[in-house]
Amino acid sequence: MSSTTAEAGTAASTKMLRDATLTILRIGAGLLFMQHGVQKLFGLLGGVDGQGATASLFSLFGLAGIFETFGGLAIVLGLVTRPVALLLAVEMVVAYFMVHHGQGGFPVQNGGELPLFFALVFSYLAANGGGVVGLDGWLARRRTTPRE
Repeated sequence: MSSTTAEAGTAASTKMLRDATLTILRIGAGLLFMQHGVQKLFGLLGGVDGQGATASLFSLFGLAGIFETFGGLAIVLGLVTRPVALLLAVEMVVAYFMVHHGQGGFPVQNGGELPLFFALVFSYLAANGGGVVGLDGWLARRRTTPRE
């Protein structure tokens, strides 16, 4: 096996690993994020108060629930991943400054590490897309494949 063939094999393996881990990150982050939304919108998983209460739909908390539920679903499906991820990253930065930052200290002290972590993950997805496994990738392949 020549070095060029070995390099091509390594490049292909690296690309496959990158695609797989990007897909796992996208789906995992979307599913975790959706949990926050279904708490707010539907009172599931304990709701917003631990007793199954929901957020008012016409409030910032309700709007956040819509973004988290349906934005998280779009991320899981890999549908319009880049713009949705950008929107969700901005939402998380806004949430951090509106809710956590005013409580002082470092993010681990004011409870803001989770929204900041989600903001970082969604920023990565906004910059890199959702990968080849998802509806965005499927639609792109469908557009470029010649029809018979």
